[in-house]
Amino acid sequence: MTKNLDEALDYSQRWIGVIHKTRVSEDEAKAIIDESKYNFAEHFNKGWLEYRKSVTEAGDWAAVEWTGNGAIFCDILGREYIDCLGGYGLMDLGWSHPDVIKTVRAQLERTPMPSQELIDPLRGVLARLLAQITPGDIKYSWFCASGTETIEAALKIAKLYTHHNGFIVAVNGFHGKTMGSLSMLGKADYRQPVGTLYGGPVYHVPFGDAEAVERQLEICAKVGIDIAACLFEPIQGEAGGIVPPDDFWPRVREATKHYGVLLIADEVQTGMGRTGKLWGLDHWKITPDILAVAKSLGGGVMPIGAACSTEEIWQPMMYPNPFIQTTTTGGGALACSAAIAAINVTLRDRLWEQAAAKGEYLIPKLEALAAKYPQIFTGITGRGLLIGMHFHDAEVGYKVAAGLFKRGVLVAGTLTSAHTIRIEPPLIISYEQIDAVLNRLEDVLMEISQAAN
Repeated sequence: MTKNLDEALDYSQRWIGVIHKTRVSEDEAKAIIDESKYNFAEHFNKGWLEYRKSVTEAGDWAAVEWTGNGAIFCDILGREYIDCLGGYGLMDLGWSHPDVIKTVRAQLERTPMPSQELIDPLRGVLARLLAQITPGDIKYSWFCASGTETIEAALKIAKLYTHHNGFIVAVNGFHGKTMGSLSMLGKADYRQPVGTLYGGPVYHVPFGDAEAVERQLEICAKVGIDIAACLFEPIQGEAGGIVPPDDFWPRVREATKHYGVLLIADEVQTGMGRTGKLWGLDHWKITPDILAVAKSLGGGVMPIGAACSTEEIWQPMMYPNPFIQTTTTGGGALACSAAIAAINVTLRDRLWEQAAAKGEYLIPKLEALAAKYPQIFTGITGRGLLIGMHFHDAEVGYKVAAGLFKRGVLVAGTLTSAHTIRIEPPLIISYEQIDAVLNRLEDVLMEISQAAN
């Protein structure tokens, strides 16, 4: 196939012009929608586009997001939506938080990326901040651009420190889709098509079943299988806001210490206040050995993740080879500036307290709707603003998501439960916006119920 570089030059120049526009006409907007659908189908992922039917079929024109502020975003035609998805946990601070944008813009005008050879100060500042706000004796951090990279690093750190290869993880757990992280993931849909994954032993146990974890650790010790770490989400996110029994985390922490196994907390989605505590494990006052955080760490502005641990566990990351875990772009100046600002806003505004209060307001109202429509719901789960609405079948969940989108509310399914729709709005969502979501949800439920009769 002959490539036309002149065509690529002209196309990129045209889109640079579009990016610089503050507004577009209705005709231009519709042309961009059509072009975007074509580009996704022909050059990105046709299946992805077709899967998003609750969006692409919910109006006369497919929704192409264009701008946003707080808990509201607008599509390219200017239609407003209340965001109850929050970028799958990315938008804790909402869309385009002004303090984060201002900080990143200032750093952008100075330098966007480091040399990789000299000392870039913001990487050190962010590592120190994380040492100040993470549980227990966590002191060191390594930075990357995504949640799955943080899990890859956490697995590697655990193996380096313990010299062991085995891991214990949860059914329906979600930790990312790169090869190591995918090996830990607890759903066949994503694992089986890939074939052979991580070569070491990986044992899946039911989430929330402390006895199963204890039993697996005991069996491995008896038969001589060395376990490096247990890896769990404090509250399962992609499974639909699944909260474990209160004895789960204390018993798991005690068991891992007894067998000399590390405990890795996947706080990629639960960290930074999402569940009503600054860290998900804070609900049980548990300290992990390794903590992974990403998503909202970048304030909804820049991609960044961090794997964090104690000085003792960090020794093999520093000696004899301090370059044993590196990434060229991870922890760049723009990403670190965004994270520094995001931490500042989270602490200043005590956003975890807002998440707790709004969850206590919203969850009982969702439970009341579930009780009113038992033919639609099987239940409501979650804590803070990480909430799962569980339905009798996936088709009903789709109808709820599509119905809400038609009424200007964005929600979405989860990646490990086909029967679940998440409610995961920015932590700064207002009570008036929450009430509007509830009203529109009840309207959708009434419509579905009437159609079924």
